Amino acid sequence: MRLKNKLAIVSAGASGMGRAGAETFAREGAKVAIVDLNQKGIDETVSAIKKAGGDAIGIQADLSKSDNCRKAIKEAADQLGGVDILWSHCGIPGSTNVEDITQDEYDFAMNLNVASAYFSCGEAVKYMRKRGGGSLILTASVSGVVGSMLSPIYSTAKFGVVGMCKSFALRFAPEKIRCNVICPGLVDTPMLPEFMGRGGTPEQRAETQKKFMTFIPMGRLALAQDIANAALFLASDESAYVTGVALPVDGGFTAR
Repeated sequence: MRLKNKLAIVSAGASGMGRAGAETFAREGAKVAIVDLNQKGIDETVSAIKKAGGDAIGIQADLSKSDNCRKAIKEAADQLGGVDILWSHCGIPGSTNVEDITQDEYDFAMNLNVASAYFSCGEAVKYMRKRGGGSLILTASVSGVVGSMLSPIYSTAKFGVVGMCKSFALRFAPEKIRCNVICPGLVDTPMLPEFMGRGGTPEQRAETQKKFMTFIPMGRLALAQDIANAALFLASDESAYVTGVALPVDGGFTAR
């Protein structure tokens, strides 16, 4: 088992990529804390992990608020007995607007995409030091590597997450705490329609997705498990000499 006896936290772990990651971490031997706003999803994920023979707990939290981020990490660490791995995965597409975006829309997107990771990592490293090191994993996007015309606020946030990762990698390397960021392309999850056409009709969303598919050399959407596999590598000791990396998992989208 690649994560035997490791203590892991996965935020936004109740569905999609986060759930796939939580289940993969547990299958590889980690005790996992799933942090999410969706209690029903938390319960289902924890139950699935336990039925498969794994060990998991669930913590409900609204991570758009900084105090909740710290509180959730502390609660998870206390219940787990420490922290070796944090996958800070939560985020939202945000508004497509530029000219008329409201301050509330801007703040919510930046809080959930950027601040949640910053505050969660800041709390988690306190516990990683006690364990002699650890792995911080962030989720950005291909929109954090190349600009997104569809959603400038999302690109703004995710470029910030990539910069955060590199800064954390430098800051915490002497303490054997690594930080890397996964940059998914289009992923076949329940959130995909929201990415493809916020406010658009099903036909418009389908047309937008069709256009995007022409830019993916491998010719398919990513699966949630594709992203979870990347997170597993970055969580494990197999990546012990890897830090500060923004890893695209995008079927070649950013290779052009």
